[in-house]
Amino acid sequence: MSSPSKRREMDLMKLMMSDYKVEMINDGMQEFYVEFHGPKDSPYQGGVWRIRVELPDAYPYKSPSIGFINKIYHPNVEEMSGSVCLDVINQTWSPMFDLVNVFEVFLPQLLLYPNPSDPLNGEAAALMMRDRNGYDQKIKGILPRAWMEKKMESDATSPSKSGE
Repeated sequence: MSSPSKRREMDLMKLMMSDYKVEMINDGMQEFYVEFHGPKDSPYQGGVWRIRVELPDAYPYKSPSIGFINKIYHPNVEEMSGSVCLDVINQTWSPMFDLVNVFEVFLPQLLLYPNPSDPLNGEAAALMMRDRNGYDQKIKGILPRAWMEKKMESDATSPSKSGE
C-alpha cells in the first residue's frame, strides 16, 4: 500500500491531468484551488467557481475539506464561508474516492440535486421548496457576479508577470 503522501501526489496529478485548473497555495501539496464549472442542464451552467481544497495529513483515509471561495446560492453551501454539506465528503468518505471523484461526480451531483431538507443556507432551501423558478432565477442572477468575484480574486493572487 502506498503512503498517504504518495497517494496525495498521485491524486493531485490525476486531477491536473483531467484538465482542471489547479493553483497551489504555498509550497506543499495539501492546499490548493481548483476552477470548477457548473454542470450542464442546471441553473449553475455557465458559472465558474474557485474551490479551496485542503487535504488532511491522513488523506486519503480522511476526507478533504472543500469550500467555495466565490459566492454560490445553494441550500447545502454555507453562504458566508462557502463550506459544503455533502454526506459523501463529510460522513461517508472512503479511501476508494479520489480528488477527480470530488470534481467530476460529488460537486456536480450536489449542484444538480440539492437537499433542502438538510440546509446550510436556510434561505436558499426555503426558496427552493417554495418557488423553484424563483430559486433558479436567483442562481442565474448571482452567476455573473460570482464569475467576476472569482476573476478578481484570481487576478489578485496571481504572481506578477513583471520582471520576466
